[in-house]
Amino acid sequence: MRFRRKLGWSLVLTVFVVLVFGSATLGYALMQPMAHTQPERMVVPEGSSFTNVLLRLEGKGMLGAGLRARARRLAARVYARISPVADRIHVGEYRLKPGDSLLDFMDKLERGDVIVHRVTLVEGWNIREVRRALKTAEGLEHRLQELDNQALMKELDRPDQHPEGWFAPDTYAYVRGDTDLDLLARALADQEEILAKAWGNRAEGLPLDTPYEALILASIVEKETAVPDERKEIAGVFVNRLNQGMRLQTDPTVIYGLGENYQGNIRSHHLQQDTPYNTYRRAGLPPTPIAMPGNASIRAAVNPAETEALYFVARGDGTHVFSRTLEEHQQAVREYQLRRRKDYRSTPVPEEDENGNGPS
Repeated sequence: MRFRRKLGWSLVLTVFVVLVFGSATLGYALMQPMAHTQPERMVVPEGSSFTNVLLRLEGKGMLGAGLRARARRLAARVYARISPVADRIHVGEYRLKPGDSLLDFMDKLERGDVIVHRVTLVEGWNIREVRRALKTAEGLEHRLQELDNQALMKELDRPDQHPEGWFAPDTYAYVRGDTDLDLLARALADQEEILAKAWGNRAEGLPLDTPYEALILASIVEKETAVPDERKEIAGVFVNRLNQGMRLQTDPTVIYGLGENYQGNIRSHHLQQDTPYNTYRRAGLPPTPIAMPGNASIRAAVNPAETEALYFVARGDGTHVFSRTLEEHQQAVREYQLRRRKDYRSTPVPEEDENGNGPS
């Protein structure tokens, strides 16, 4: 009897020691750093199981080798059975730093602590520039290259709309697996909201019949100046011209009409080349926006400055001289255009150095 009792207690003690030792070993395997010594990225695709994730880790050599790798696999499977991680795997792209353990990684899986990428759509970009930026955005699934502009807007449920101007300039966050169309849908919704709000608070007596005409005017304002304090003044000049039946005569619309044929310098023969966007030859607004206007330019277009100016010309430092009469304007042209300074530019931002001369 005593022998049996001793044997029973010995077995209990042995099992206890094994359990304690095993738990400690598995715990150590979970908490010790994985085998990578450089930053790594792990992509967890849609439909991945916990076993799939472990196999991907092993395939990248992050579990190590031999007994250590087996201990990590066993520890991860045991942990997955007693925790909700296996049922809460978030797909996406994960960043693993040197020193991260399996436990750290499984915690990220459960929380969905995925890498967040960002791409910026810059104020004043046209749709070609937007496409180029999205094409090179890391981690974004690309569908735009398969779509022309008409097909793009059809995908966004705006089949009769031209894409220019409709995507709000901003910095957009996304995760791997998002598509460029997903991002543009968000930018479109933002721009529609911005435009609707601005149109609802517009000044009275504007020569604009629709929110879309306001968007067109805002895009011209966006391209004419990068100086915040000038936007309303420039919008006021264009509103005065529209009210008086004068042509807008603005270079950025001509440049847009030239498309990819524009080589960086606008010449007098360009002003004579008839396109739907040549506001030297055609009255009124161009048929579509010429760029992606920001919030400030949209607000300026619908609430322009009250001014008597009908002309403006670039000084060469990014700002403009505004004139009420043709005589005053011609004097400003002689001073600032015909005697250009060596460091002349039409915008205060060097990388946006485009000709922004005003109406003449």
